[in-house]
Amino acid sequence: MATPKLTSDVSAAAIPVAPKMVQTLGLFSSTALVAGSMIGSGIFLVDAEIARTANSPALVLGAWVVTGILTVIGALSYGELAAMMPKAGGQYVYLRESLGPLWGFLYGWTLFLVIQTGTIAAVCVAFGKFLGVFFPSISTTHWLWHIAHVPPIKIGPMVLGNMEIGVNTANLTGIVIVFFLAFVNMFGLKLGALIQNVFTSAKALSLAALVLLTLTVGRNATAMAANFGDGLGEFWKNAGWGAMHPVQVGIGGPIVFVNLLVILAVVQVGSLFSADAWNNITFTAGEVKNPRRNIPLSLIMGTGFVVTVYFLATLGYLMVLPMHGDPHGATALARGMQFASEDRVGTAALEVIFHSGGAYLMAAAILVSTFGCANGLSLAGARVYYAMSQDGLFFKSVGKLSEKYKTPSAGLFVQACWTALLCVSGSYSQLLDYIIFAVLVFYILTILGLFVLRVKQPNTNRPYKALGYPVLPALYIVMASWICIVLLRYKPQYTWPGLVLVLLGIPVYLFWSRRSQPRTQE
Repeated sequence: MATPKLTSDVSAAAIPVAPKMVQTLGLFSSTALVAGSMIGSGIFLVDAEIARTANSPALVLGAWVVTGILTVIGALSYGELAAMMPKAGGQYVYLRESLGPLWGFLYGWTLFLVIQTGTIAAVCVAFGKFLGVFFPSISTTHWLWHIAHVPPIKIGPMVLGNMEIGVNTANLTGIVIVFFLAFVNMFGLKLGALIQNVFTSAKALSLAALVLLTLTVGRNATAMAANFGDGLGEFWKNAGWGAMHPVQVGIGGPIVFVNLLVILAVVQVGSLFSADAWNNITFTAGEVKNPRRNIPLSLIMGTGFVVTVYFLATLGYLMVLPMHGDPHGATALARGMQFASEDRVGTAALEVIFHSGGAYLMAAAILVSTFGCANGLSLAGARVYYAMSQDGLFFKSVGKLSEKYKTPSAGLFVQACWTALLCVSGSYSQLLDYIIFAVLVFYILTILGLFVLRVKQPNTNRPYKALGYPVLPALYIVMASWICIVLLRYKPQYTWPGLVLVLLGIPVYLFWSRRSQPRTQE
């Protein structure tokens, strides 16, 4: 069988659809999908690790500034690609058309194997964990069927295994949510978009309330003095060009001291991942009304809103909790940001403001946030596998739409099954650690593809052109490449496994491309 060929122009790259997908998403729904896919539980957790690593209030906020710059530039660049190729599959299509079908497949392969499914698993199990705040019987320690414990296996800088396999009440709740959302989204994008709109609005209001509370009535004098001090002396502490920061290389490796530029790259592991999934709207491009206008706008508005709120939320944490604390402190204020219980910085901030009721308020906010996030990820991911199947690079049944609802039902079901398996395996969080680097590499390659397409297809209609081209896209590539280099050197446990997962897709691509003929249709 022939290998799929790179098309000569964008119009010839149209993904065949039979029957045709229904254009359902308007600008508001598209923006809600961008924001809803980005906002999960990360903003309530990752600032603890960032604070421990950066050890400076200014650098904690600086981490989010870097993340914001990268995310918004990425969105501005993807807007041009989305306007050129408003097809189901999004980033998969962009890579296929600019760099070749292998690169598109490797992205889709990694997306299915870990990026999308692993994130859905993590978010849905997090839903179960926080539901346990209200129903204590729902817990990761309440086993219904404990299959085995996989002992830790150290391989170089990595530690594999060290996980429990089986079904407990928390991951069972997560599995129920996985299949419920897959089932709901089979009944048409209109219903899925309605759920997304409702829950994105709810969690946006929750985050706004958190920001408002922490920046106003929740401000704590002890935290303000510790984190800002007179004349912002404490705020800028350890943030100078000459300051050196300790970083452990790998797991169990030596402690080395690094400068400002390196430490800001190291802490992007948490902040970039928390702001990820903004590209999911491109997966559903075939179902967006006026996609050449609405996708670029939704990317810019959605990412702009989320990164601004994330920055303000972190600033709010610094006004309520001292950054430094005692890991054995009896109260949330005593433990501070660095040693918040189980890294739940958001919960700790509300505990300081509302005392015992804070945990329940934050648990409710995270339940809303995780449910909406999982829904956005679920409805978007299946569109990529659909596009891959249309190219003959995935199961044939996944490339068919429901006759009645015009949705990729088979793709939703396959995605749900693999996600449920990851929930039971207990490996999803470990896998997510491994693919953060790979995700960033694919972003770099996609934006590099923007330059390639400007050269290869100079006359193609571009309803929207990337703002700041070529300077801003080039800046993204430089900044993101620097982060990748730093992570390869200082956090190999997050990098090499991700590369291995991606490279495992090459023999799979050769298998699919030789046994399948891409489907074409005028």
